[in-house]
Amino acid sequence: MNAFTELMGIEHPIVQGPFGGGLSTVELLGTISDGGGLGSFGAHILDGQGIVELVTECRARTQRPFNINLWVPQPDEPTTLAAADKLRLQPFYTELGTEPPHGIFTPDYAEQLAGVLEAAPPVVSFVMGIPDAGFLAAARKRGILTLGTATTVDEAVAIEAAGMDAVVASGSDAGGHRGAFLAPVHESLVGTFSLIPQVAQSVSIPVVAAGGIADSRGVAAALLLGADAVQIGTGFLATEQSGASAVHRAALRSAGARTTVLTRLFSGRTARGIANRFVREMARYEAEVPAYPAQNALMMPIRKTAAQQGSSELLNLWSGQSAALVGSTAAAEYLAELVTGLGNQQVPAHL
Repeated sequence: MNAFTELMGIEHPIVQGPFGGGLSTVELLGTISDGGGLGSFGAHILDGQGIVELVTECRARTQRPFNINLWVPQPDEPTTLAAADKLRLQPFYTELGTEPPHGIFTPDYAEQLAGVLEAAPPVVSFVMGIPDAGFLAAARKRGILTLGTATTVDEAVAIEAAGMDAVVASGSDAGGHRGAFLAPVHESLVGTFSLIPQVAQSVSIPVVAAGGIADSRGVAAALLLGADAVQIGTGFLATEQSGASAVHRAALRSAGARTTVLTRLFSGRTARGIANRFVREMARYEAEVPAYPAQNALMMPIRKTAAQQGSSELLNLWSGQSAALVGSTAAAEYLAELVTGLGNQQVPAHL
């Protein structure tokens, strides 16, 4: 036991990374929680009632603690789609036989927070910002533990100052969306194993290391550098229990996963994924595509159809930089490999 496992009421210092955009599943969450880790579900696309129903489903699947993850909205997010942005993507709509969207839908953030408070999941985590003090106080009264995600030391310090219970230190190695919120993403790209010890010596709340950790060696290294636990995304995304498409899971286990890039092209927010034809052909438009959620809405038909057609070259293949180290395709077995392997590493006794 350490500060994080005791706080969360779990056995192993392993958090399953939350995946947005339909990549999370209740089955994966329950498998990891039942195995003694902390299962997670990315719920940022759900409305308040959807979150209430999700938490009910999670409780039916597992009696152990679990985590629901939300995105904090950014200021001045676009609410309409421009014709020029649709035109830029028209060749891909045509190639896949799909149509551009007519508008943008994003859940109301206040309703999402209300849904969390009503459902009271054991843990709620946030990326891209810090929820307001009123929500944090209400969550505390309901016994909901809160995790904030930091990409820099300054963000970690701000998360602790806000009164959150623990911080996820997310290094630039991590797959998926970057969560920077105090400075631009390009100023917040700190490698995981540089970030962990700096955060650990700057805050007193438990630290969860995330980014580029996919086997027990990475877990041991993170703990040695001062983390209390690790959050693993890509490794669990590659398992059969995740919501990733078959072509995405196969890509994570291919030689192509050795090359990942940071790109705004799929959602309008910077995210790390495997380089493919779409990323390379559209690279010159990185600075021109609209911000989230506009670009995300424009890309949704392309992403959905590409997954259905098994087209890895036009799909967002979110991946961290250690995909080559992922283990078993079964989530329970992969978790067991991490735990067993950790026991064979030279980790300080107090951990």
